[in-house]
This record gives sequence, C-alpha cells and structure tokens, in this order.
Amino acid sequence: MVFSLGRRRKAAAVSTCPFTSASAPPADAPRLQQHRDVPLVTDRREAESFVRQFHHEQPDAGDVERRVREVLAEIDRTGTYEHTPAELSFGARVAWRNAARCIGRLYWRSLVVRDLRHVTSADGIAAACFEHLRTAGNGGRIRPVISVFAPDRPGRPAPRIVNDQLVRYAGHSTPGGRWIGDPRGASSTARARALGWKRDDEAFQVLPLMVEERPGARPEWYELPEDSVLEVPLRHPDHAWLAELGLRWYAVPAISDMTLEIGGVRYPAAPFNGWYMGTEIGARNLADVERYDLLPVVADRLGLDRSSERTLWRDRALVELNVAVLHSFQEAGVTMADHHTESERFLRHIARESRHGRPTPADWSWIVPPVSGSTTPVFHRYYDPVDASLRPAFLPRER
Repeated sequence: MVFSLGRRRKAAAVSTCPFTSASAPPADAPRLQQHRDVPLVTDRREAESFVRQFHHEQPDAGDVERRVREVLAEIDRTGTYEHTPAELSFGARVAWRNAARCIGRLYWRSLVVRDLRHVTSADGIAAACFEHLRTAGNGGRIRPVISVFAPDRPGRPAPRIVNDQLVRYAGHSTPGGRWIGDPRGASSTARARALGWKRDDEAFQVLPLMVEERPGARPEWYELPEDSVLEVPLRHPDHAWLAELGLRWYAVPAISDMTLEIGGVRYPAAPFNGWYMGTEIGARNLADVERYDLLPVVADRLGLDRSSERTLWRDRALVELNVAVLHSFQEAGVTMADHHTESERFLRHIARESRHGRPTPADWSWIVPPVSGSTTPVFHRYYDPVDASLRPAFLPRER
C-alpha cells in the first residue's frame, strides 16, 4: 500500500513535542485510587500521553487537564477508557502518520474514519467490512478508509478478523505440486475450506471473509458480494498477448490483521486501506517467486533469452509487467500511484512534518521501491530511525 541495506544512518532528530513522555499531574490534581479488583489493561501513562498529544495538536479541543483527569478516573474505575469520536479519528490518522513502512503518508489527514465500535457481532462486522470496500473503492477513485470496531476491554476481548486483507486471492497446490492461485493465501484457503467453504481451481478466486467473535472461537465465514470487490483486468499497451493470460488484481488493499493502538487502548479489528503503488502488484505480487512467479511466462512471451542471467531477462520482463499494471489501472479509471511520483510525494511529506517539528521515521527497505530504486529520490538519503515505541500505531496483532 502506498505504503538500509548496510547503510549508516544519520542521528535522529530530537523531538521537542511535550507529549513524547508522560507528564506529571499538576500539584493540585486529586489523587486517583486504583480499585484493586479492577484488572488494569490500559497503561495510564500512555493514556495521558495521548490525551496531551491530542490537545497539543488540536488546540480547540478544550481543557486538557480536565480531560486527563476524566480519563485517569475512568481507567481506575474500569481498567480502560473510551475515546471520544474526535480522539478516535485523530488517533487513527496519526497511526498512519507513524507507519514507518508506508511511503504514502502525505495524505494521512484525509483518512476517512468509520467509528463502528458499537458493532460486535460477526454478521455486523462482515456487513460493515463489505461497506468499507464499497466506500473505499468509490467507483475507482480510491479513498483511504479505516473501520474501527470494538476495543479489547478487561475480561472482554474484542472480535478479530482472521484474514490479513479484506480481499485476498485463494491459493493451493495440486497433488502434482503445481500451485493454483496465490501462495500467500494458502493458509487462509486451508482454514476457509475447513470451515466449509468451497475452493475452485481458479488463479484469482476471492477468499471469504472470516470473523471471530472472540479470540479462539470458530470463525464465521462470508462470501464477499460482487459489488464490494473492485478488480482490474490487466492488459499491456503494446502487447495484446498479455490480456490472454487472464491476469487481474483487486483495487483496494485493505489490511485487516493489525491492531490499532491509541493511548493504550487496543482495537484488534480495524481494517484500513490506502491505494496501490504499481510496483506492489507488478514487482511483488505477480512477480515474486513465492507468489505468482510470472516473470518466466512474460519473458517467454516477449521472446527474451533466458539462457543466462546476464541477458537481464528478469529485469526486462519486470518492467513490462509493471507497465501493464499502471496502464490497466489508468485505463480502468482506478487510482494507482507510480513509484517515481510517490517518492517525490514522500519527500514533500517529510518536509511538511519537519516544519511542524515532527520526525518522520522510515524503514529504508520498505520506502525504496522494488523497481529502479536508485532512480527515485527516496533512495539517496537517510531517514529518522524507526521507533517501535511511537504511538498511536498499527501493530502486529497478538494471536
């Protein structure tokens, strides 16, 4: 998603923001006694730090000290606290801003936040996820969207979405060892089949959505409605034979297996999407040996010499495959970024954040595109180091 190798990094810029560590309460603040019989799942320091960050960046939000006292009192009573709609929206957007592996963070303020904390049933979550895909697909003009479902609470873990993306293609091997579909979807395919889903021998069969109403429970599964999955058939502007391969890819890359953490509160079901950068499909999903592994097929149809690596047949096939992806999305009227333009935008994002006195942590190996990396400006510079403690954040979900 319009998300170093042996390179020495510059020292990180020092943040001067007042909310990077928890502040001590004012001297006249009442001492809040924690009830010993309430299991504490939300860290009070993280909660206070977030509230102060929110009020620092949203100066019209009201009295910060009063809100801090409210939050800490609620944590002492219940073990956690509830974000206001404004806090939730701000936290989700800042989590995107903090995502060190994403190159498309220039648009973090535009994230559409769907507050669905009241939806807790598997049926309701599935229906809301399908609506997420329709909203994000937007007739091809892809919108960044996040749907935030209920958070974990003391003694009440929230529902989980099993799939790693809301849309993913199935994959399985035949008895002869030949792969059909996407190997990345193999484990989800096996799990869906165990639940009763019928797998077909198709290269691009959309997996069902699987939802656990509580961790470890048997998931419910749901076929994705056709109108919720926007797909783009792939063609090449100069090589008509590529259409004969029957390739296609879905337009909305909605990540659904990460936990959104805001101020110590964890939302384990919070699918979110941006839009694709062409290389994610053309240079990784379709080209990687452990994915669709199409470079030999494309090279042969191009008539390239594959007798030696020195002919650079892989490189030439890779470029043409990426040309096909960009061309097809453009012709279909579906939003997609190319890696050169998105690299320039990321540097604009860094400059904008710098003007606000904020560092921009970035993982060089993810920011630099997998095609023609050295021709992009993001290749030729250092970045603020990744800070695993930075919050709000999208985190790998605990299983």
